[in-house]
Amino acid sequence: MKTTHAVLDSPVGPLTAVVTDGGLSGLYMHEQRHRPQEETFGTPATDPEPFRTISEQLDAYFAGDLTEFDVPLNLRGTPFQNLVWTALQEIPYGETTTYGALAVEIGRPSASRAVGLANGRNPVSVIVPCHRVVGSTGDLTGYGGGLERKRFLLDFERKTKGAAAALF
Repeated sequence: MKTTHAVLDSPVGPLTAVVTDGGLSGLYMHEQRHRPQEETFGTPATDPEPFRTISEQLDAYFAGDLTEFDVPLNLRGTPFQNLVWTALQEIPYGETTTYGALAVEIGRPSASRAVGLANGRNPVSVIVPCHRVVGSTGDLTGYGGGLERKRFLLDFERKTKGAAAALF
């Protein structure tokens, strides 16, 4: 197993991208809750790929030009976590869902708390859009990168989506 990492700039601060065996296995914000120890990030990248692709897609996202990522992922978690992380990728850009609705979506309607825990352990922030999950009342609830970053990402997507819709 080969793991490398690179630090990428973004409007939400530095993002540490971790690639394992060619797939993005982590994208961590500075001071993110559940951020693994630096030693697990492998060696600093010497090959610009696949970090160039990850960086280009993040730049396009933050420019408002990209709404769906297609970087190869290598997510490592329990079967339940992987089920939740896959469902997160189906939440449309600029929209939100609740933990309860996500639990129903994955066929586990009584598992909203477990969905919340899996959501909080999402290793690939922004690209696997856990920021699009809110509380049952629509309130912003916990986010590993902090509520200010969650609010920024949601506001950014809504504004960008709204601006694109106004063009048509």
